[in-house]
Amino acid sequence: MTRFIFYLVLLITSMLYGQENDKMKAKYAVDTFFEGFHKGDTTLMKSVMMDNVILQTTFTNKEGNAVLVTDKPEKLLKAIATRTSDQKWDERLLDYNIQVDGTMANVWTPYEFWYNDTFSHCGVNNFQLFKDNGDWKIIYLIDTRRRQGCKKD
Repeated sequence: MTRFIFYLVLLITSMLYGQENDKMKAKYAVDTFFEGFHKGDTTLMKSVMMDNVILQTTFTNKEGNAVLVTDKPEKLLKAIATRTSDQKWDERLLDYNIQVDGTMANVWTPYEFWYNDTFSHCGVNNFQLFKDNGDWKIIYLIDTRRRQGCKKD
């Protein structure tokens, strides 16, 4: 009986460690994406993105209507690659809520966006990741954008 309890505890511990390890690796993928974003390194960004990643943003326009915009990843990558050196884009992640189930992860990151050290907007990023041969890859990213209800520095 003692042996059974030992193996049961060992199994549960290894399962919990495995999930925490997956959460750390999913967070690392998001952090790598933003490292590339801030440095203007699209190769680094693409290293954690699937080729067919879906990018969307949602916001409320001036008329009060909900808007959903879908962009091609090439548009984002081109904007990053052609950003001039006098432009500083600083997306500050405020928190991480990470959920993992097998080969799927969800990373929810509230953020503030600063342009040339001036507050622009805030919102939430929602990353969907797929575990591709042991590496977490972003398959879907949607974000919200707003100027009201933000906690600025």
